[in-house]
Amino acid sequence: MGTTLFSGCSSFSWKCYHQQLSPSSPENGISRPKSVTTSIGNGLADKEKEDSWGILSRRSLLISGISLSSSSVFGFPGEGLAVVKQGLLAGRIPGLSEPDEQGWSTYRRPDDKSGGHGVGWSPIIPYSFKVPQGWAEVPVSIADLGGTEIDLRFANSKQGRLFVIVAPVLRFADNLGDDATIQKIGPPEKVINAFGPEVIGENVEGKVLSMKTAEHDGRMYYQYELEPPHALITATAAGNRLYLFSVTGSGLQWKRHYEDLKKIAESFRVV
Repeated sequence: MGTTLFSGCSSFSWKCYHQQLSPSSPENGISRPKSVTTSIGNGLADKEKEDSWGILSRRSLLISGISLSSSSVFGFPGEGLAVVKQGLLAGRIPGLSEPDEQGWSTYRRPDDKSGGHGVGWSPIIPYSFKVPQGWAEVPVSIADLGGTEIDLRFANSKQGRLFVIVAPVLRFADNLGDDATIQKIGPPEKVINAFGPEVIGENVEGKVLSMKTAEHDGRMYYQYELEPPHALITATAAGNRLYLFSVTGSGLQWKRHYEDLKKIAESFRVV
């Protein structure tokens, strides 16, 4: 039985994910507090009113902080992206090593980092890549149009940005099992035509400048360069998941930092 790529609307499609959002959902995923009236005596009511206002004030500050951090990274809106240093957000687990002699650090997905695709799915096999100094992790917004498949974002306001997509292979092929390889999913041309639009948000026809394969520690990687938009994509598979690693930047960033961006893209490995 041959590998069958699913077509149509899936939860991996950013556009479909956006269309499936319920219009009745609370704005920003946060329910607004409703006023509650009571018939308790005036003294007790006044005290509870003061306590409630204190709680609401603290909640308002917290909600404001969440809104600011989410809006600053939604979709990487241009050069004004606020890069958040690792360790400043609760629940974040740093995975970036100290710089080596050349000033490059290695990021490895922590084994105990949260994330996955629900009950019944095995833990995500860790991946790694290298970045020069100045790159840092930025939070993935719960409102991200990429849905739950975007596992990580990194950025440098002067050089570019990257993200990692980790998606269950069963959403794209029906017979890959729990030991998938990128070769089983398809040849390089088939993979970029099927999944490229999910990475750049548009059809890749006429945009693929180059494609090649590389093997590291017995695992095959497909590597692509696209333009426009400027993007370097590395694709592989492991376990029961597909990994897509995308490095991109503006025209000026591409011109000034192309060699570094290419080195980042080619450093991606699934451990």
